[in-house]
Amino acid sequence: MIEVIYPDIFKPFSGVKAFFTLSNREISTHDDAISGLNFGINTSDNPSVIDQNRRKLAEVIEVDPESFVIAEQVHGDHIEVVEQPGLYRKTDGLITKNPNLVLTIQVADCAAVMVADTENWIIGIFHAGWRGAAKNIVSKGMEAMMLLAEVEPQYTAYISPCISQSNFEVGPEVAEQFPAEFVDYTSYKKPHINLKSFLKEELVNAGVQIDHIEISDECTMDDPRFYSYRREREKAGRMLACMYMNENID
Repeated sequence: MIEVIYPDIFKPFSGVKAFFTLSNREISTHDDAISGLNFGINTSDNPSVIDQNRRKLAEVIEVDPESFVIAEQVHGDHIEVVEQPGLYRKTDGLITKNPNLVLTIQVADCAAVMVADTENWIIGIFHAGWRGAAKNIVSKGMEAMMLLAEVEPQYTAYISPCISQSNFEVGPEVAEQFPAEFVDYTSYKKPHINLKSFLKEELVNAGVQIDHIEISDECTMDDPRFYSYRREREKAGRMLACMYMNENID
């Protein structure tokens, strides 16, 4: 049994499917280097293991295993509007209007931000660690979604489990890239960033109503159900945030 989180915010919309995998450490194959259901294409696991894990997931969620859209993820702000499945190099955000393309983002402490425009039936998914967040990848992604809209958009969004402020210690050179309201300079020896609050503010500024945003309260570093790069370093796998539309759009 593969354990996943289904965001409540998307459940009223039958045309949108979204979920976030846990580490599922009890699942393994004989040749994997990282325990659990690792989806990280840039980890030490053999690519064949990652592909096998993706196919296991496809069977559970009943999608075509060849329908996955995979971002290479380089902690940048490049976003692709996609029409076909496959691997997109040097990309940290994916947007589509095509039903049955499964958009995916891999994370282990970074946040995956999922957005659905349920008026125009456009979905987007964005990789937001501190580098991507500082480059405003979510704002840029929302701008790209707006360009595809034909009528006034209606957004719903989810911010995945990621590292919490209490664990997100950074140096001053990183802290200064964020507005002071999202950095705690006084409670710890070093600055700590509130990544979830920063991303929420970006979504609101881009036109998402506050009550249309769901923010996971889980911390990937505190909770062993998740992979955490800060906790496990090179032994950390990656969870997978997935989002797609089906033919039952309403």
